[in-house]
Amino acid sequence: MACFLIPAAEAVITTIAAKGIKAKEEKQIENVNLSAEETGESKIHFSRKLGWLNKLLWGGSALLAFEHIWHGEIVPYFPFLTAVKEGETAAMLSEMGSSGVMMAALVTTVWIGMLGISYIVEKRPSKAPDAAAEIQK
Repeated sequence: MACFLIPAAEAVITTIAAKGIKAKEEKQIENVNLSAEETGESKIHFSRKLGWLNKLLWGGSALLAFEHIWHGEIVPYFPFLTAVKEGETAAMLSEMGSSGVMMAALVTTVWIGMLGISYIVEKRPSKAPDAAAEIQK
């Protein structure tokens, strides 16, 4: 009925947080004289990683909203949710509390897995300098 509202609310919060974090990261980059290319770092900034979560949440919420529109559970006139109009508000809130929270938690868990994989890849030694050294020989 309205389970997509929970991941959408999380997406709003993480979008605001990502913008704030990105501004702080840009300020730190301005304060550091060496660029990532000069230091040899290939680290992905956290704001970009948080952007991955945003895309997962917004995409999932949009897909769920479309599915609810398709089945007639969301209408283009007030009160927008047919469950509210038909007096099924308790059932709607129950679905939001169970399905919506679980979907948001699952998407966040997948994102945490993505962070783990990203961490492993970032810690792996780069093979690009070795290839350049072989070409020069």
